Amino acid sequence: MATRTINLTDTLYDYLLSVTPKPTDVMMRLRDETAKLPNAGMQISIEHGQFFVLLINLLGAKRALEVGVFTGYSGLTVAQALPPDGQLIACDVSEEWTSIARRYWQEAGVAHKIDLRLAPAAQTLQKLLDDGQAGTFDFAFIDADKSSYDTYYEAALKLVRPRGLIAIDNTLWSGKVADPSVTDADTSALRALNQKMLNDDRVVFCLAPIGDGISLAVVK
Repeated sequence: MATRTINLTDTLYDYLLSVTPKPTDVMMRLRDETAKLPNAGMQISIEHGQFFVLLINLLGAKRALEVGVFTGYSGLTVAQALPPDGQLIACDVSEEWTSIARRYWQEAGVAHKIDLRLAPAAQTLQKLLDDGQAGTFDFAFIDADKSSYDTYYEAALKLVRPRGLIAIDNTLWSGKVADPSVTDADTSALRALNQKMLNDDRVVFCLAPIGDGISLAVVK
């Protein structure tokens, strides 16, 4: 029995990956291509993706929302976990990075499940609400510009159905949220959102130490 989360040494992390489901060849090639980019750290981890597969299956999700696509690994993971008639609406502003995502989505045979919308995410989310899609999503993943997280969270609360799940990435922010001397805009926004979600009676909240921290909120 452990009283706190175990520290993942390199040896233990390699073991973890050896006894958990393996990404497909397409997924690994996408990871390899992304790893060569200067901002490769924006890609979620393998175990992060495996966790999403579990969540999608637990929820019986058919409709999912993603804010922040990058090169598409998280979107590919979610789309593959959705049923044949499932749909992922993916929000991003970068044609450059999402062009990589499109190639791999197509190769993996899930492109038909993914509706990529290239526009500021706040606009896309508001349009979904204006189109009467409140309460129609089962799962939302937020992993974009940190200063806008609160805006995305509030929109997701309206778009995700009761008992659906909102997942927000990077909420431990390499430990900077715990250092009061760090006061840049992104860190301050994440710190404020963590506190807000803790006290938000609209959700059941958990901050899990997966990857760089992932906040999970079940909509009441």
